[in-house]
Amino acid sequence: MRKFHFLSAAFVLAGLAMTTAAEARPDLRRMTCAQAQQMVAQHGAVVFTTGQHTYSMFVSNLSYCDRNQVLFTQYGQTRDARRCPVAYECREPLFPRGGFNRWD
Repeated sequence: MRKFHFLSAAFVLAGLAMTTAAEARPDLRRMTCAQAQQMVAQHGAVVFTTGQHTYSMFVSNLSYCDRNQVLFTQYGQTRDARRCPVAYECREPLFPRGGFNRWD
């Protein structure tokens, strides 16, 4: 019986942890464009929920990217704008240094 109570408590705590983690990610669709931009500016990098089963990280500057990545403007749908320029995303450059025909 004691083992059953311990396992029950463990499952409840695990469920609470998962709920808290999901709730901690702000939903971009429920914010205004200005609120989303301000949140990224304040925190530097924010992972927003962008859809029912999707999320994306938005960054304020290059320091959040890998060494070989560059910044691209990242847009998202907010409460007041279909295409809000929230912040940036880190991506590989479109044309890497040296071009595509490098053999070295």
